[in-house]
Amino acid sequence: MEKIHIYHTNDIHSHLEYWSRIREFLQKQKEEYIDQENEVFLFDIGDFVDRWHPLSEGTKGKGNISLLNQCGYTAVTIGNNEGINFSFEDLDHLYDDAEFDVLTANLYKQEMKHPHWINPYKIYNTHLGTRVGVIGVTAFFSELYHLLGWEITEPLLELRKWVGIVKEQADVIVLLSHLGIHADEKIATEFPEIDVILGGHSHHTLPNGEQINQSILAAAGKYGEYIGKVTLEINDQKTVESKGAVLYEVALLSETLTEKSEAIALYKRGKGMLSQKIVTLPNALVHNPNVETELSILLCRALKEWCKADCAILNAGILLGSLSEEVTNFDLLTICPHPINPCKIELTGSQVEEVYLQSLDEKWQDMKVKGFGFRGSVMGKFIHEGIRVDKEKEVILINNAKINPTETYSVAIPDMLTFGKFFPTIHSCKLKKYYLPEFLRDLLKWKLEKTFT
Repeated sequence: MEKIHIYHTNDIHSHLEYWSRIREFLQKQKEEYIDQENEVFLFDIGDFVDRWHPLSEGTKGKGNISLLNQCGYTAVTIGNNEGINFSFEDLDHLYDDAEFDVLTANLYKQEMKHPHWINPYKIYNTHLGTRVGVIGVTAFFSELYHLLGWEITEPLLELRKWVGIVKEQADVIVLLSHLGIHADEKIATEFPEIDVILGGHSHHTLPNGEQINQSILAAAGKYGEYIGKVTLEINDQKTVESKGAVLYEVALLSETLTEKSEAIALYKRGKGMLSQKIVTLPNALVHNPNVETELSILLCRALKEWCKADCAILNAGILLGSLSEEVTNFDLLTICPHPINPCKIELTGSQVEEVYLQSLDEKWQDMKVKGFGFRGSVMGKFIHEGIRVDKEKEVILINNAKINPTETYSVAIPDMLTFGKFFPTIHSCKLKKYYLPEFLRDLLKWKLEKTFT
């Protein structure tokens, strides 16, 4: 029997605290199995880059690519954090120095050609002649990719185009899927030709894999907490005789001598690249997520002005700290690390009133929030700009005029409010415009420079 060992990571999100031991473990495993004349592959399933980390922000992700190069990855697919959190130009050059293949079948330039740095699939030949076909697909955020200048196709439709082509050339098919567990289970049902589905995006773990029909599904959680391994046994007829999966908990692996110093050095390197001063403030801007502050008002005004909206609402918990008098890019990353973009929605006056009144509820201040790009902990008090209550007349005003229930108004919001079901009216709104690639911290920088220079 030929043995093929496949190691995989996913959704590390620039959590590099354990990177030294991950690298050492993978290098040792690879050396050991190669010495035994076994075949070893190493794949990352996307969201390795996350711009909350100063190294990722300062190098526009290229610092992360050099880390993947150190480990000798075979191939990666891109996640949404690589795909929609960079400008077109930055993503188009993210992998310039990659020493591995980038496999993403469903990402195209606008003329429906794959960019030069992407292949839909790749055939790898083992030293015993087994042909391993590897395909990559990523999550279908069609509107956001389009706004950035890319075209992305529905992943399962794309797989129908490529699986047959790969099957003709390969003995084994491996899918790198940044789609989430539910999509992976559907793929296993609809594509019996696929032997291994390595998953990500939904941050799930499958400690011993999940067998569905002919496919084994595997996934390694998030933040580098686990490393996954799939082992295949191939018989003389070049068919898969057996499949097994296991997870290694990274915290239980041996700590390397340089682990802490490496993690600190990576952070300091990024911090140094972001240390340039933006503005000098007349006084520090203190922040508290549970009260309206000068800083949260400033960001809310920036949001309204940037989107050219009638009014804006913003949860104060999106800011994670205060600003001292000397403000740098690193400071803005620290207090606003989220990959959250501005968004403008169109609502009737009655809908705006409904959302506004709901936003006054005190429940938001301590509400815990996870996902949707949010890197904080609580939603916080909602801040408003251009909309208020006239308590004397008991009416709601937009730009000092009584709200008209049937008139259409534009409302600027953080895009996370359209993805989560915090406000049903916002979640179901069809008239919305996302502003990419700017994050909220970019708007805050723009407003600070405009106000204090």
